[in-house]
Amino acid sequence: MSATEEVVTTIFGPSTESISSYVDILASRGIEWGLLGPREAERLWDRHVLNSVAIAGLIPQDAAVVDVGSGAGLPGIPLAILRPDLKVTLLEPLLRRVNFLELAVEELDLAERVRVIRGRAEDHGGSYDVVTCRAVAPLPRLLAWCVPLLGVEGRLVALKGSSAADEVAQATPELRAARLEARVEELTIPGVAESTWAIVVSSR
Repeated sequence: MSATEEVVTTIFGPSTESISSYVDILASRGIEWGLLGPREAERLWDRHVLNSVAIAGLIPQDAAVVDVGSGAGLPGIPLAILRPDLKVTLLEPLLRRVNFLELAVEELDLAERVRVIRGRAEDHGGSYDVVTCRAVAPLPRLLAWCVPLLGVEGRLVALKGSSAADEVAQATPELRAARLEARVEELTIPGVAESTWAIVVSSR
């Protein structure tokens, strides 16, 4: 067993087979359909799947989650596999990606807890405990799209790179106007060399 396999088994436990099936889907259909570049095949675990579940500890128990701009299902599908307590909505405007997501959810037997909706965040109109997103847009634009989707005590959890603090600084006017506060969390994953960062936005 490789170091990555040991890490995956430790993190996912009884859901290891399911997350492995999802990675197989990404490595085949995900690349064939152009949702991921061919070079990503060797980096699916650490760069995509393990990176996605780094935010799992920032999501409350039994939360209703919407993954905005879900794309290939990142971070929404890995989170749903890791956390069976979550109800996850994968929100994606592009038809090809929606078709991919619907097939993946069906094949992974996640349909009871995961739904796929074609649409844009600004047109969706739902209410959630947590809004997640990954590599979608800079924070000022994310706030405009995602804050209307937050419930009374909801939070936005946005996966970001090392420039997360700069994005928070740039979004200061928008945060003040909406009476929101934002913090940056540096997240580490066993077996993954690079840290990842999340911006967590909530009401003051």
